[in-house]
Amino acid sequence: MIDIKVPAVGESISEVTLLKWLKKEGEYVERDEVIAELESEKATFEVNAEKAGSLKFSAKEGDTLKIGDVLASIDEAAPKPAGTTSQPATNGKPATAKTEEKKEPVGQDKPANEKSAAPPETSGGDVKASPVAAAIIADKKVDPKSVTPSGYQGKILKSDVLDALSSPGRPQGKPLFSRDENRSKMSNLRKTVSRRLVEAKNTTAMLTTFNEVDMSAIMAIRTKYKDKFKELHGVGLGFMSFFTKAVCFALQEWPAVNAYIDGDEIIYHDYCDISIAVSAPKGLVVPVIRNAESLSMAEIEKKVVELATKAKDNKLSMEEMQGGTFTITNGGVFGSMMSTPIINIPQSAILGMHKIEERPIALNGQVVIRPMMYLAVSYDHRIIDGRESVSFLVRVKELLENPELLLFGKDPVKALLEL
Repeated sequence: MIDIKVPAVGESISEVTLLKWLKKEGEYVERDEVIAELESEKATFEVNAEKAGSLKFSAKEGDTLKIGDVLASIDEAAPKPAGTTSQPATNGKPATAKTEEKKEPVGQDKPANEKSAAPPETSGGDVKASPVAAAIIADKKVDPKSVTPSGYQGKILKSDVLDALSSPGRPQGKPLFSRDENRSKMSNLRKTVSRRLVEAKNTTAMLTTFNEVDMSAIMAIRTKYKDKFKELHGVGLGFMSFFTKAVCFALQEWPAVNAYIDGDEIIYHDYCDISIAVSAPKGLVVPVIRNAESLSMAEIEKKVVELATKAKDNKLSMEEMQGGTFTITNGGVFGSMMSTPIINIPQSAILGMHKIEERPIALNGQVVIRPMMYLAVSYDHRIIDGRESVSFLVRVKELLENPELLLFGKDPVKALLEL
């Protein structure tokens, strides 16, 4: 019998939460097979079986465990069940044993309720509905998504459609005027986010400055070259590479925006490690693109996709989320028109991107419609003056509205003329 203990996952982390077991108690596991998923205050990670044998739990889902606590035990002497196959875990899911196919007894009549198990009728597409319900949906032009099904296997019945018609705009499947409440334990990651947000508000002299950028040039480039870019580089051409490039040029021109305070000293960075805020299933995470100033557009896009995918799958490592000298957050993907992003401490500034919206603007004495985006930079006034923050944002705006400047930070004609 060997013990599986909670591994050390970082110098500052002393406890973790057992999110879920990926195996059942008493089940036979193979060596290196994933048996559980743990969550620290910064990331989610998996625990593997150190030996093959029968699994015995020492904790239950939701428990908070200290580093070094016994998570489970494995009985190496337990016999391996017949008919199991040793298969590696895939995508964090445990390997499964070979199962027998269920067969109907020969010569026996089917049960009386077998009829209800038949595939339900459909009203078109993937919507399951009885013939009468489907007819009412078509006649009354009811959105099937607004109807709560009560039939077998999610089948919409006549009564479900009539309930939806009798109470339009009200949630179906829930009692009216309900006063129910639900309590759930705050995850370690959410606790850390909460603590750091309050710390940022209480320990920085945070201000926000705004501007707007005409996205016409960037959108034209994406429309013209996105297919060729995808063909050559194997990744889509998004907005993040343009913004990251622009930010890197501006940060090197205004180094205070790329610095942070350490005690009574200011640490300036000659490199740009750009943190990108990503909404993950467990909460907000901020992975880092290292040395973004040295990466090409395609390399930035590939890194963004890699980090966003890892965040979605809870596969980010501690190293990928530590550090960072400046943060970019995109509330526009959720429809935000304008916001005041909060500083990701110990950094001193953060850029907020927002929704691109066609708006009338005055251009050369004429009113024209252009795709516009509001930009916001929140900054720590202890280290960044108003002149620096505003100039930084104006420089970002200039680079985005004239993408050719992103090649080496200067107007090609001015560079040619040495102006």
